Amino acid sequence: AAAGLSYVGAYVINTYKSYDNFLQDKYALLPAVIIICVAVVMFIIGLIGCCATFRESRVGLGLFLAIILVIFIAEVSAFVLGFVYREKVKTDVQSTMRSVFEKYDGKNPESTVVDYLQEQLHCCGVKNYSDWTTTQWFNSTGNNSVPQSCCQQEVKNCTGHLDQPQEL
Repeated sequence: AAAGLSYVGAYVINTYKSYDNFLQDKYALLPAVIIICVAVVMFIIGLIGCCATFRESRVGLGLFLAIILVIFIAEVSAFVLGFVYREKVKTDVQSTMRSVFEKYDGKNPESTVVDYLQEQLHCCGVKNYSDWTTTQWFNSTGNNSVPQSCCQQEVKNCTGHLDQPQEL
């Protein structure tokens, strides 16, 4: 279990690097760090449990049970807090994404991140392609199109024009 949690925490931290422009709040990594810390503690507790079982120590097994109960309570609390605050996180991410999309010009680092995000997640805009119609980039280009990163990967010669939404 500790190895699995370590992998999940490391994967989240590694994935965060690709999307850090959208998650300006550095506390977004806090759950991943907590998961890694819990994994380390679980590994140590697992060793205590194995040693207590091997030595058939009642005190060691009682300590092991108490620690496991504390961890279980912490996990349930984390689940409840995640469930309660999921809408706040969703709203914060969407507002940050809108601000990054507003900075899009096709050349700056934010533009590269937006293109990468749209290509990797197979999406266009924050909610859909119509989000682009309110951006400064869309109004400045005047060609009634969205970035090419909005195009479906299997569509050849996609121009991103809004008159062909089936290609987006």
